[in-house]
Amino acid sequence: MNPAVAACLESSISCCFSFHSSRFFQFPTFTLIPNTPPPPPRLSFKKSTSALTCSIRHHAVSGSTFELQNKADDIASHLRGTCIYLVGINTKIKTSLGKFIAQTLRYYFFDSDKLIEEATGGSAAAKSFRERDEKGFRESETEVLKQLSSMGRLVVSAGNGAFGSPANLSLLRHGILIWIDIPLDMIAKEAVEDGLELSELELSPTVSYPEVLDQLTALYKQMQDGYATADATISLQKLAQKLGYDALDAVTEEDMGLEVLKELEKLMRVKKLMEEAARPF
Repeated sequence: MNPAVAACLESSISCCFSFHSSRFFQFPTFTLIPNTPPPPPRLSFKKSTSALTCSIRHHAVSGSTFELQNKADDIASHLRGTCIYLVGINTKIKTSLGKFIAQTLRYYFFDSDKLIEEATGGSAAAKSFRERDEKGFRESETEVLKQLSSMGRLVVSAGNGAFGSPANLSLLRHGILIWIDIPLDMIAKEAVEDGLELSELELSPTVSYPEVLDQLTALYKQMQDGYATADATISLQKLAQKLGYDALDAVTEEDMGLEVLKELEKLMRVKKLMEEAARPF
């Protein structure tokens, strides 16, 4: 790829990593969990002028907060710094959940799309870069994943193009892949009402909800086979049903975070069994 772009990407990742590291300096090991965690935010899909819009609000600390703390403490040492990649169509829920998981495990959070934007000079510059040089833009995605996969203790919100090539998928396989499955109608409403940036889509200021939903459906079909290869899936809709909630807005970020930790726990248990089975008698 273009050496200048590669250098900018490396510089952006290094600067971001240094910044995140300084924030976590007071926690020298990632197994440490704060004694008094802040009240967990709640995912709310409230009525606005014409449709639903995603927002975050806080609620009182529940008993499950301590369950989440204990589970995070239990599995952190077994992860051994393995990176966690959140895949799926980009949403505010996915980004917020990634930050929540990173904070819980004392990992560092990165958004691969944001790193490309920072390296190219902002969202407008990144869009221009993609329109001008699609191949170069895809190479930049691969370069970001390559650099991130060489690190440890990361939660990465991978962009929609993460499954765009076998090279990207092989890099993601250095860590654990979790598909965050959010209903497309919610993502479409978020895009129209809140101006959600979907790099894979060309959205004009006057684009309508049905148009966005159609484009998202096409993107989903294109990426679905890749998402299906993830090590685990967290479906907002299925989780709400599992917990007995009547509405999706009853699902908290804490609920989703706990579900992610449970899936990580299962994967670590399987890995341990495989390692024990491979030992000679």
